[in-house]
Amino acid sequence: MGLPALEFSDCCLDSPQFRERLKSHEAELDKTNKFIKELIKDGKSLVAALKNLSSAKRKFADSLNEFKFRCIGDAETDDEICIAKSLQEFATVLRNLEDERMRMIENAGEVLITPLEKFRKEQIGAAKDAKKKYDKETEKYCGVLEKHLNLSSKKKESQLQEADSQVDLVRQHFYEVSLEYVFKVQEVQERKMFEFVEPLLAFLQGLFTFYHHGYELAKDFSDFKTELTISIQNTRNRFEGTRSEVESLMRKMKENPEEHRNISPFTMEGYLYVQEKRHFGTSWVKHYCTYQRESKRITMVPFDQKSGGKGGEDEAVTLKSCIRRKTDSIEKRFCFDVEAVDRPGVITMQALSEEDRKLWMEAMDGREPVRRDTAQLDNIGFSIIRKCINAVETRGINEQGLYRIVGVNSRVQKLLSILMDPKTASETETDICAEWEIKTITSALKTYLRMLPGPLMMYQFQRSFIKAAKLENQESRISEIHNLVHRLPEKNRQMLQMLMNHLANVANNHKQNLMTVANLGVVFGPTLLRPQEETVAAIMDIKFQNIVVEILIENHEKIFNTVPETLPPNSQLLLLSHKKNTDSKPPSCSERPLTLFHTAQANENQETRNSIINSSLESVISSNVNSFLHSNSTLRPSLNSSDPDLEVIKPSRPNSSEKIPTRLCGTLTNPSQV
Repeated sequence: MGLPALEFSDCCLDSPQFRERLKSHEAELDKTNKFIKELIKDGKSLVAALKNLSSAKRKFADSLNEFKFRCIGDAETDDEICIAKSLQEFATVLRNLEDERMRMIENAGEVLITPLEKFRKEQIGAAKDAKKKYDKETEKYCGVLEKHLNLSSKKKESQLQEADSQVDLVRQHFYEVSLEYVFKVQEVQERKMFEFVEPLLAFLQGLFTFYHHGYELAKDFSDFKTELTISIQNTRNRFEGTRSEVESLMRKMKENPEEHRNISPFTMEGYLYVQEKRHFGTSWVKHYCTYQRESKRITMVPFDQKSGGKGGEDEAVTLKSCIRRKTDSIEKRFCFDVEAVDRPGVITMQALSEEDRKLWMEAMDGREPVRRDTAQLDNIGFSIIRKCINAVETRGINEQGLYRIVGVNSRVQKLLSILMDPKTASETETDICAEWEIKTITSALKTYLRMLPGPLMMYQFQRSFIKAAKLENQESRISEIHNLVHRLPEKNRQMLQMLMNHLANVANNHKQNLMTVANLGVVFGPTLLRPQEETVAAIMDIKFQNIVVEILIENHEKIFNTVPETLPPNSQLLLLSHKKNTDSKPPSCSERPLTLFHTAQANENQETRNSIINSSLESVISSNVNSFLHSNSTLRPSLNSSDPDLEVIKPSRPNSSEKIPTRLCGTLTNPSQV
């Protein structure tokens, strides 16, 4: 149902019915105003969306235009040429279409948004201003009328006539404003029928023009579309024909890959893992390596197959030597060491399999490492230890962390290979040259001791030494260890004496090298007194192994240069009490060494595990003991030993009054950190 007409004659009466009809017109104007406001907002959103769509399609067209087909082979068929240029044709069509869309978007602002905003501002806005004026005059007229009616009839006639004239003026002005407002309201209601709809029609016309342009483009594209469809079908048919042939060749490659392998310009090529030094340790980086025997050039390209990208710069070196890496010298399998003419140090590489390593070593004319079956306490063994000690005391006695800081494993193994070579070892006067770092020499010494068939202080005495270290009295500990040392075979004792004299010299320089007696005990305890079986109990006794080594270092002159006293029948080794009486006291602080240097060295512990060579011990021990007994025939056996399982040599009582050194208070370092 339509709106009621507003009669000008009703403006004078200003009846309730007139006010109701006026309110219905005002509500319609308010509704129209809100609708146009939302329409303008939606129109702007539509224009923005069309711009984004156009931008996305242009980007899509640019991507199509940039891509170039590269067909397999050195020539293309007509069908392949047609397919290759199809993307550029697609891009051209899309760009042309988007050019027309942009013209439509630019016109949308002029033909739709601007007219609607103008109508809302000029027409509906003017009607709102007229309403404000009408409401203001209504309030003024009513106020004056009420005031006039309240005048007293007793006032002078002239005053009453003046009041009547004023009311007539206000009534006339209110009537004029009312007429103007009714006129404006009805004008806006009529104007919206064309000024509101006409912009929408213009916008739709632009939209139809855009779609018609697309239709024309589709007609122009029809011929190329037909040609392209035929080319695609021809290409698909050829693919189906060649696919079976390619698949047949693939099956042949699977069955016999060597027969169909391409001839390579390189003697050997493939993936290898190369050991690299990092700030946090070592890492193994995958490289694609090539080797050419004529030039002896090795090229290493760091490459990650998972990511398909290079991991760094290429490197090329000239081969000097290639040596297979022994399994017990490194925790990785299939390794070999390469030395280069133009690069210092050793490059450790890991092949993908044992067969792959053989191929690489054959291509590089690789050699087997110079090695002996096991380390021995023979002339070569004494020569190796003597050379290492001499090198340390000559040029490295004050180096911080001596024996605690480990050397590079590959360098250590190479030094041992040189020292254990019978040709090199026979040159007793030749010292270790200065090119070898002190940490490499100290690691070589420790590694050689671990390579012995058994620990230097022997498996059969290990428990006895531990029991001696557990005695509560320090003097008893020294006495028992003194006695046990002289039960060792002569060569073991000689090697141990040479080592302890050296370690005492190292400890005397602890202010410079930071290696106290306690620190040296932590380093050498597990090496010299390792148990035959690795058990929880043996691990708990590591601290006592360290104490034994500390006692040997601090009392080396007395222990190795004097003969021990005869032990009483009830030796304290058998009187380890599980209860403490009131007179017994724990070891005093003065009986423990001061530890000045604590730094974790996990590599040392790993090196210990990897370097132990298991071999038979019984024949070596028995022969050494027998030789010792025969060489000391003036001494008679004693049955008063503290360890009934061991045969004891009873020496004469010395007149020794050596004072037991007092040690500073301190703590032991965990041997797994050394």
